[in-house]
Amino acid sequence: MAETNEKMSAIADKLLIGHFHRHVFLCVGDSCCAAIGKESAQAAWDKLKGELKDRELSLAAGPTACYRTKVGCMRICTGGPILVVYPEGTWYAGMTADRIPRFVQEHLIDGKPIEEWIFARNPLPRS
Repeated sequence: MAETNEKMSAIADKLLIGHFHRHVFLCVGDSCCAAIGKESAQAAWDKLKGELKDRELSLAAGPTACYRTKVGCMRICTGGPILVVYPEGTWYAGMTADRIPRFVQEHLIDGKPIEEWIFARNPLPRS
């Protein structure tokens, strides 16, 4: 068990877990993204990864450091791709590849959520 924990800690260190300030989840599940199709959902994920990397927000430290996770279901199951940003708990609908650059710039870099795309909020408590 100790060996497993050491291995996992090394991986976490390599991924800079503990240094990011936001976590972005993008749902590309079949039900969520039925209207746009699997290819378009995957394109949104690829665009998010690319934008975070190109703007040095992914695998980074600092106030805009951001972790990303692709998920298969967030239980909304319509209007996808669905994206949620924590700790703010800002839920976005219709996050296709063409919307991702604006989202990254305005929400993640400038700190200004895009109100017309938000359908729910659930902020996590800050300690």
